[in-house]
Amino acid sequence: MTPSLSADLTGPVAPVLRERGQREVFCGLTGIVWLHRKIQDAFFLVVGSRTCAHLLQSAAGVMIFAEPRFATAIIDDRDLSGLADANAELDRMVEQLLARRPDIKLLFLVGSCPSEVIKLDLSRAAMRLSQRFAPSVRILNYSGSGIETTFTQGEDACLAALVPLLPKSDAPALLVVGALADAVEDQLRRSLAALGIAQVHVLPSRSAMELPPVGSGTRYLLAQPFLADTARALEGRGARRIPAPFPLGAEGTQLWLRAAAQAFGANMATVRAATALQAERAAAALARIRPALEGKRVFFFPDSQLEVPLARFLHREMGMQLVEVGTPYLHQQHLAEELALLPADTRLSEGQDVERQLDRCRAERPDLVVCGLGLANPLEAEGLATKWSIELVFTPIQGFEQATDLANLFVRPLDRRTRLRV
Repeated sequence: MTPSLSADLTGPVAPVLRERGQREVFCGLTGIVWLHRKIQDAFFLVVGSRTCAHLLQSAAGVMIFAEPRFATAIIDDRDLSGLADANAELDRMVEQLLARRPDIKLLFLVGSCPSEVIKLDLSRAAMRLSQRFAPSVRILNYSGSGIETTFTQGEDACLAALVPLLPKSDAPALLVVGALADAVEDQLRRSLAALGIAQVHVLPSRSAMELPPVGSGTRYLLAQPFLADTARALEGRGARRIPAPFPLGAEGTQLWLRAAAQAFGANMATVRAATALQAERAAAALARIRPALEGKRVFFFPDSQLEVPLARFLHREMGMQLVEVGTPYLHQQHLAEELALLPADTRLSEGQDVERQLDRCRAERPDLVVCGLGLANPLEAEGLATKWSIELVFTPIQGFEQATDLANLFVRPLDRRTRLRV
């Protein structure tokens, strides 16, 4: 069934269970895994421990002989004890890095738990090093500390650090905000062009030397729901947000494109003509997959901040029942359109008290649990099928063409469970 362009976005919002307790989340450094692939002339230098280095190496799956666009400046016992000048060591390492890699045009100094513990001021270090290596290299800093609420905040902090560098322009333009796979970005650009929106920019751009302009004429559209700090920084530069659901599934993508079209004065006939074929094709493909998920019960642990849009997709397009939708932070303004599309009786939880949530999950015995890596294996051992939430960030899932890939990510753990029982 083709999603309706007149979907009700004014429905009631369910009460939210707010929890504050023990958390089970990934580190914000994880965002480097997809950001270093996106910004092709940038480099991410983590100032942290060997644990930080092992996390990135294992999460990115980079072989030891590869030369990726990230590394770790190891804080060792000499730094922690004050025997070495951490700033001098950092300056020396940056000098060596830039001499070895002249292709670097943008260098991020990424803070971690250890660098914050020893009170290493990376913002001052970035300013000092920028003066030294400008104009050939821009040097910025942001925090990827595991103390943050959730791992996707690493991307938010990175993009927010970029906003002050964006050139000023008050010309009318659309800015799509959020790191997207290149293929997805190209697809969405083509769809937006078909709607008659001529000036479309993306943050982050593929090159640090081609940053998108921003100003009073900029309307921005979030492609990810976890970019609160970036949105605030853009609004400080004069940009205005376009309220919309997120482009997950056929319905979400169509409503996302419709919101952009309305903001730039396109009529609904143009929108229907430009999106109908893709939307119908995606809806038809999802209809073939739907029997594998329809009627199944799903429980979301808070992890990525993608939980609310994913719950909307699974319920409305795949027929799943929502047992609980937990999210680390529920941004009521950015998620208003998503929340209005959920059933009024949806159990929403914000924040985390992992023991209480585990108790509720065990009591409900859902067919599928979407959670972080730290909870997945124990729950599997208890007989529950799980989906790693981090895979939903690593995988291209936005847009019409990726709708079936998104659905299949939830089908596979259920299929695996069935095969294991046989």
